[in-house]
Amino acid sequence: MKLLVFEPFSGASGDMIIGSLLDLGIEEAKIEEAISVFDLEMEVKEVEKRGITAKKVQFVSKSNKHSEREQSVKSYEEIVKTIANSGLNKEIIATSLRIFELIADAESKVHGEPKQRLRFHELGAMDTIGDLVGSSTAFLSIPVDCVISMPISVGEGFVETEHGFLPVPAPATVEILKKTALLYQSGPFAAVSELLTPTGAAIFAHFVQRSVPFLPPLQVEETGYGAGSRDLPMPNVLRTSICETDTYLLRDEVEVLETNVDNVTGEVLGNLIEVLMTDGAKDVAIVPALMKKGRSGHIIRVITAPHDISRLAHRIMVETGSLGVRVMQVRHRFIANREQKKVKVRIKGMEREVGVKIGRTESGDLLNVTAEFEDAKRVARELRVPLKDVITIVEEEARKDLLE
Repeated sequence: MKLLVFEPFSGASGDMIIGSLLDLGIEEAKIEEAISVFDLEMEVKEVEKRGITAKKVQFVSKSNKHSEREQSVKSYEEIVKTIANSGLNKEIIATSLRIFELIADAESKVHGEPKQRLRFHELGAMDTIGDLVGSSTAFLSIPVDCVISMPISVGEGFVETEHGFLPVPAPATVEILKKTALLYQSGPFAAVSELLTPTGAAIFAHFVQRSVPFLPPLQVEETGYGAGSRDLPMPNVLRTSICETDTYLLRDEVEVLETNVDNVTGEVLGNLIEVLMTDGAKDVAIVPALMKKGRSGHIIRVITAPHDISRLAHRIMVETGSLGVRVMQVRHRFIANREQKKVKVRIKGMEREVGVKIGRTESGDLLNVTAEFEDAKRVARELRVPLKDVITIVEEEARKDLLE
């Protein structure tokens, strides 16, 4: 299994995360292209932190009018619109917005304000958008099976903000952390400062799938270092590695949401599945059930990452009118190593290309091959062939290619 491993012994921030991924080999051009739509440029320098060479990332305005830039994006809704209307790849936009929602929800809780009324000040600056979009672009470029992290060092003491001195970790950071399975610790003892920023916490909360006190046996392939802005007695860097580990199946940290409904139409339930999957659910199942007083109803069951449970539970209640959603504690699930490819098949003398999903063990043994339903349905309609026949032909052809 190929892992992306973070060792945040000196904290984490958006620029440290991006710097470490660039040092691993992610192309700068990919991030530069993504952030350019916001009139931003990325400056990358090699710096030395206590004898360790690391990449330092900074986002700057192309127009270099810092004061105007600070005034251009302030509110929650302005930031959402700026990212949503950027014209970027849909996956980058969706990922960036999910990370920002974690920050917004935390700030809303801490300040007792609806997030629509929040003015983000330093969090609303364009460099935060650079962190969100840059990290999303970088992560989506890395072909790994699982992202894991060691406990995050958050620093000690107090941090000065516009509201005065606040304890480390800052309240917004704690709000983000408490909705995740991320492990964190105070210190290092010599770092009396804030080492984990809310943006860094939100990026980790979204992408890290496992937080572990000790690393499993690993074989390191590549290592990168991202530099922070602090000058500390220890290196203020984030170490990130691509590693291999010997296991048969991947592990995925998940929780299960569940609720019963007895007055929701099939059309609403069908729409609910689409909404939840778009919002980041890993899987949705709706099961017919006999409810109290003999009424017909349904059990809605959603598999989700731990940090998404609150948001998706709220979505279920809004869409169905349910008054409560249960959280079923699940430690993890085992999953296959997944890949996708296109298969060319000849049906009724016509050549067509259909996508397939392939499941393997980590050692490479084939577990399953499944034709992409929408592709198969399109071919069936074009050639006027039963859908089940198209699926059979595609899967048999794919298995033959894979086993040769």
